[in-house]
Amino acid sequence: MIDATDRKILNRLQDGFPVSPRPFAAVAAELGITESDLIDRLAAMKANRTITRFGPFYDAAAMGGAFCLCAMQVPEPDFDIVTERVNAHPEVAHNYARDHRLNMWFVLATETQSGIADVAKRIESETGLPVLLFPKEHEFFIGFRVAA
Repeated sequence: MIDATDRKILNRLQDGFPVSPRPFAAVAAELGITESDLIDRLAAMKANRTITRFGPFYDAAAMGGAFCLCAMQVPEPDFDIVTERVNAHPEVAHNYARDHRLNMWFVLATETQSGIADVAKRIESETGLPVLLFPKEHEFFIGFRVAA
């Protein structure tokens, strides 16, 4: 369960992270807490799965790489093991279960366009299941934020 301070942290960190020698100290000062308290709270929220990750989001395409939305139809009894195999690839940015025939959706981010197909083929080989690729046709930026 998160408290009011955790909510402030989550809301603040969705609006950017300072580029400075001590960015955690800068954010902590804004929030009226100590740097170590901020770091400890983030670690606790990650440990209890309030958040699944904390870190930058890199635009692979802007840096010369590629990314692609992918989907798989995974038999329910195999879902956990397939999730582990898919998520073991560092190129997997995030992975979500969906209530749909295509019940696993994830994003691949690679250094090259050909890297997408290479990783997808490795996942297919490891899982015995096809990976469907849905490359981006148009990009829309909606500035999505979730109020904590």
